[in-house]
Amino acid sequence: MDAFLTSTIAVAIAEIGDKTQLLSLFLVARYSRRSAIIMGILLATILNHALSAWLGAWVAAWIPEAWLPWILAVSFVLIALWLLIPDKDDSDDSRFLGMGAFMATTVMFFLAEIGDKTQIATVVLAARFTETTWVIIGTTAGMLLANIPVIMAGHWLMDRMPLATARVSASILFAAMAVVTLSSVIWNS
Repeated sequence: MDAFLTSTIAVAIAEIGDKTQLLSLFLVARYSRRSAIIMGILLATILNHALSAWLGAWVAAWIPEAWLPWILAVSFVLIALWLLIPDKDDSDDSRFLGMGAFMATTVMFFLAEIGDKTQIATVVLAARFTETTWVIIGTTAGMLLANIPVIMAGHWLMDRMPLATARVSASILFAAMAVVTLSSVIWNS
């Protein structure tokens, strides 16, 4: 259950102001079918985060057990620092927009997640927790928790959301996960 809750909270907070959230705002301005956009985000996130989580679990299996907490802690700190850098809206007119709301959302969201903060976080979370399926479910839930309000409330919500506060909160959360990861090593020594 820790894997699910940590993954959900971490990704939901980290997603606020992220480029994929900005993409959601762009898509809802472009298409009227909100349900198709939500389903496209769901499918793209499941595919992307499943691949990412399996990569994280695979990498964790190959790293010597004594090194893993240290590598994870450094990774969490690097993500914490990365989260402090605001994303830009990259959702310019795309060749995928003619595919319709569902397919355009699925393709654009999947591609936008490649190398994104939340994808890297998914890799690290899956390396941290042995419950890979719960990490995938949690990161997907976090992605939906952050994006569905944007899809439903659009510009009104984005105008009132303090993005700097969300970035700092997400950064603190990932720094805390680094501390928790290292504290288990220190207490077990």
